Formats: sequence, C-alpha cells, structure tokens
Amino acid sequence: MARATGLSPAAVSYALRGIQTSAQTQERVRRAAAELGYEAHPIARALASGRTGMVGLLCGSLEDYWQQSLAVGIGRALLARDRYALILDAAGDPAREQALALRLRDQRVDGLIVQPVDPAAGFWTELAEHLPVVSVGDALPGVRDQGEVVFDNRHGVTLALEHLYGLGHRRIAVFTPTRPSTPDRPADVHVEAEAARLGVEATLVTAGQAIPQTTAAATALLAGPGRPTAVFCFSDSIAYGVYAATRALGLAVPGDISVCGYDDHPVSALLTPPLTSVDWNIEGIVTDAVQLVVDTIDEPSAHHRIVRTPSLRVRPSTGPAPNW
Repeated sequence: MARATGLSPAAVSYALRGIQTSAQTQERVRRAAAELGYEAHPIARALASGRTGMVGLLCGSLEDYWQQSLAVGIGRALLARDRYALILDAAGDPAREQALALRLRDQRVDGLIVQPVDPAAGFWTELAEHLPVVSVGDALPGVRDQGEVVFDNRHGVTLALEHLYGLGHRRIAVFTPTRPSTPDRPADVHVEAEAARLGVEATLVTAGQAIPQTTAAATALLAGPGRPTAVFCFSDSIAYGVYAATRALGLAVPGDISVCGYDDHPVSALLTPPLTSVDWNIEGIVTDAVQLVVDTIDEPSAHHRIVRTPSLRVRPSTGPAPNW
C-alpha cells in the first residue's frame, strides 16, 4: 500500500482510519486499497492500535422516533469512517443508563456517544476518565476534556412559547419525558422562566416516549376541567400521543387544542394536520457528533463544544386560541 501510493506506512495507516490526513489523501489511499484488494484484518488492527473500532451509542429512549433516526444516522456515519456503532437503549431509566454505560466501558469501546437521561448523574465524571465521551442534547456537568453537541434550549423554548403566545394561548400544557429524579434539565427550567416572562400559565406534565403512555397522560389532562388551549411537547413522539388523545376525545387540532412538537421528525409533516415543531437539523447533529467522537478518540485531551440553534417549522397544528 505504501509503495502503491507513494506514502509512508504511517500515513497509509492514518488515511485508512480517517485521521490526521486530508480528505484527498484518504480517498487516494482507499482507492488504491480497493484496486489492490486490500482489507485490514480487524483483530490484527485492534491489537496493533489498542482500539476496537467500536463506538458505543447509548440512546436515552429508542421509543422516541427522533432518537431512532439519530441512531440510524450516527451508525451510518461511523461506518463511513471505518468504525462501528454498538447501539444500546436506556429506555428512559437512569439506573439502566448507568449500567449500560459502564458495560460499554468494560467492553472497551473506543468512545461513547450518549443522549443522557440523567446528565447530572455523578458517574459520568468517573466514566470520562476512562473513555472518550460525547454527549448529545445536554452537557454533562463536571465532565472535562470531552465533546458535546448541545441544544440552545432557551431559544427553542422561546420560539415555541412565543409562537403560541402570539396566537392568543395563555394556558399551555408542556409534556416532558423528564423524570422527577432528574428535575434540572435546561429545557424544563427554561419553560418556567419563559412562561413567567410572557405571563403564560404553563403546566408541566411528565410523559414517557411510548405513544400509549403519552396518549393516556394526554387523555387524562384534556378530558379534565379547565383544559389548556395548547400543548407543547418536548418531542414529536410525545405529540403523536397527544394527537391520538384528541381523536379519542373528539377534539379538533387546532380548533380545540393547538399542538407543538420539539424535534421536527420527518413523519411530523405527514400528519393530519401537519405538526408545528422546533427543528434542530438532525443531519447536522449526526455530522457534529461523529466528528467530535472521532476527534476525541484521536486526541483525548481535546474538548469541543458545539451549540445547535433551532428554527421553528410552523404548520397547521397550531392556530388561534379558542374563545370559550
């Protein structure tokens, strides 16, 4: 390979692993490898490099459709970098999240991408001392020398609540997957601050990511007295459960109740009516997360922080508040 490309053996090795070389050099080496029928033996490469080529992807809950899409995108992007994703599901359970994170460490993955259920958990600091960690969505307080792709939740919450406020809504239910044991997630905190600023009555409702759970929670709320005129959901998957509840109760969206989501899953544009949602650009998040985990694996002392700024996709699921 070195002779065929005119590069040093070290440069060839770096190019095949997608590190410390230009994109043009990497393409040149891969083309030569294909022409020569070269294929690196994974066990030999792992022994030589001390790496497995595996990157753990610990999802907060794969019942959330957006997280499913993110997992698919990250898995494919890692494969394009000659790395492989080991995807695990915390199922919204902080204890399960910790157990799976430590298991990935023990299986000697090269790095970890995590969408944390409990970003404030103390074990993240200890884990990051042994394993490159990149968090997506929320930062991990106390963790240093790692990577993070965080969301400007203040801006996202402001976009949604100001939109609903501008339509005349003053009683808004906010559906969140946050558990009582993890009360300090930035998005939830910003809801209270923005509601106070706007003079809006915002009621936080805990709901799981699974549609049956969310449907039950939304049905109980919307069937009760003094129901809100709008619902803001911290994931589109939760909003789908709200849609199911409105159908069961014979409520019209948006005539009786406006609904707003938070991650603009592709399915959301296909609903009846199409769902207004906060868009975080999932393709950009995939690119950022994969690049950060590769950089953090190759340069453990580096710390990178990327903040994603959202936009609001206004669709017919939100309309003027009804006059009761």
